[in-house]
Amino acid sequence: MAQLVQEYLDQIRAEHLANTDGALADYIPELARVDPDALGLSLCLADGYVYECGDSATEFTIQSVSKPFTYALALDRIGRQGVDAKIGVEPSGEAFNEISVDKNTKAPKNPMINAGAVAAVSLIPGVSADHRFDQILEFYSAFAGRRLSVDLDVYASEKATGSRNRAIAYMLQSFGVLDGDPDEILDVYFRQCSINVTSTDLARMATTLARGGVEPRSGRRVTSAAVVQRTLSVMVTCGMYDAAGDWVSAVGMPAKSGVGGGITAALPGQLGIGVYSPLLDAKGHSVRGVEVCRSLSVNLGLHFMSVTRESRSTVRASYDARPGVRVYELHGDLLFAGAEQVLRNIEQECSEFDVAILEVSRVDDIDATARRMLAGMREFLTAAGKKGFLVDPDDTLRLAGVPDSRATVFATLDDALNAADHAVSGPPASDR
Repeated sequence: MAQLVQEYLDQIRAEHLANTDGALADYIPELARVDPDALGLSLCLADGYVYECGDSATEFTIQSVSKPFTYALALDRIGRQGVDAKIGVEPSGEAFNEISVDKNTKAPKNPMINAGAVAAVSLIPGVSADHRFDQILEFYSAFAGRRLSVDLDVYASEKATGSRNRAIAYMLQSFGVLDGDPDEILDVYFRQCSINVTSTDLARMATTLARGGVEPRSGRRVTSAAVVQRTLSVMVTCGMYDAAGDWVSAVGMPAKSGVGGGITAALPGQLGIGVYSPLLDAKGHSVRGVEVCRSLSVNLGLHFMSVTRESRSTVRASYDARPGVRVYELHGDLLFAGAEQVLRNIEQECSEFDVAILEVSRVDDIDATARRMLAGMREFLTAAGKKGFLVDPDDTLRLAGVPDSRATVFATLDDALNAADHAVSGPPASDR
């Protein structure tokens, strides 16, 4: 049944393939050499399960998607007070590479623009540029759950064309924001931006944020929940630069884009998204990446303002009520992530039962996406030679005006169990 989710993602990607708007980031020459048609999409659930489609294995440089992670590392290493003394958290309303600071504090307005990102690098404690960078690379790798590497050609290209960032760094030094040699700090920053990732790496990194700093596959805590809360908050207000308001209104997830074509987005408690498409709009965001995220939010119900009770949307209990009969009791609000978890559990455990009973009488609300996903459960079970029953006294799962004739629905669990007994053992001898 994971195929149902895979089909959603494949369809969303296909809908945006024909969009060739935008241009490659040719102001860094090496970035102009990438395939403009690439489009990778990855979605990582809170338990680490990943859906991938398109060019999800294609490596590209992380660029500005790096900024929230270095900010998180600075918070982790020196604490919020030390970071706040050097970097603000207010939206700038300006382009990502604007040469500016807050007119009162003379500090960068936030860590998501270049000025704030350079300042964040300077806050990582280190005895040398290599020492600083090694910490950054290790931190990013821990978020991604694998060892990442650097694209040396992009690094050289960044360094050769980084005059604007040099102007920013020396401006920050003149205002007492940078502690250290600006050129050494910039060298680390250029290397940081040149770290290779895939859309799947970005999805896993976002999921580590979504899980409060715990990498989902290993269960390793990479950073504290307090650091993540601060980082996600700034991503909401500043991560998409001067398009942040439109992004939050339309997509509704903390996110960060980069001129390498990547976008990472996290839905706290649920999932992470990674998208790669290198054609950029005038603000430096991936054109197709933004549109894909917008479609995911709308079609899968991922806007964070609609998921306030999602933490209760889970399998309340699963148990064998009879030999060969497994019951799945759900509760809370059932949205995309909860429905995906239910379907994947049933698929993984399918060999262990003959009849699955889905008990949804404690479900408070369910969105259209979850309804469509769960409607395919019986079809999957039938194909697998199993039966699926539904306990739904309030017709919670029934699409308005579209009764599902395939569903066998019962008002109580006892009624469903009686039917399951009949299905497993066959009718009594007197009825044969």
